[in-house]
Amino acid sequence: MYIRPSVVRKGGKTYRYYRLVRSVRRNGKVIQETVAQLGELDARGRREARALADRICGVRVEQQRSFFEDAPSSEPPPVAVRLDRLRVERQRRFGDVWLGVTLWQALQLDTLCAEVLPVGRESVPWSLVAAILVIARLCEPSSELYVAERWYERTALEDLLGVPAELINDDRLYRLLDHLVWHKSDLEHHLRKRLGELFALEYDLLLYDVTSTYFEGLGARNEMARRGHSRDQRGDCLQVCIALVVTREGMPLG
Repeated sequence: MYIRPSVVRKGGKTYRYYRLVRSVRRNGKVIQETVAQLGELDARGRREARALADRICGVRVEQQRSFFEDAPSSEPPPVAVRLDRLRVERQRRFGDVWLGVTLWQALQLDTLCAEVLPVGRESVPWSLVAAILVIARLCEPSSELYVAERWYERTALEDLLGVPAELINDDRLYRLLDHLVWHKSDLEHHLRKRLGELFALEYDLLLYDVTSTYFEGLGARNEMARRGHSRDQRGDCLQVCIALVVTREGMPLG
């Protein structure tokens, strides 16, 4: 897909609009099909969007630059392909997990986790396990067991992070949570600082909400677990309350 400008001249004035297009083949020819009309994007808007993309990604890549600059007027010649001789093997998800890795690095969570979760005798660094679990929650929220047994091997994370699929199991993912919970305050303070840098957040207004979750078992080692009003109609179970503080834009703080 591309973001492509369209120039319209009317009443002696020139107007530039942008549309999202994709290349498709019809009747042996490659044409551009409009996916969505994006309207006008002035020069300032394009500069601000490009600057934000640069801050998030660290360096500008050719694909990102084409989103905000005029595309060349000519298309490369099409290449004939024998579709009946093509075969797809081990198809894996790439786009969403690539975006997840990019955001993980943009938030500098890779650096923070490497600092608070130093490398020991484990075969996979805990910082990489943390990245896998967070990216999985972003792309397809599910249990740690599902991530280990089905989701991970169907994505391109093995190539992006360099962690073989056979080394990812539910026990390793669960143990990561035990390590990470001790650094809750470090994570919150880091995200508050980094999100403020990226998006110029203001903290004049904070929003606060509470939910709860309950335990099927005894929860004997959780000192915060209590009985009380259950939003899940499970008054027979111990539960804990979970609170979230966010900015007016919805960015989580704690």
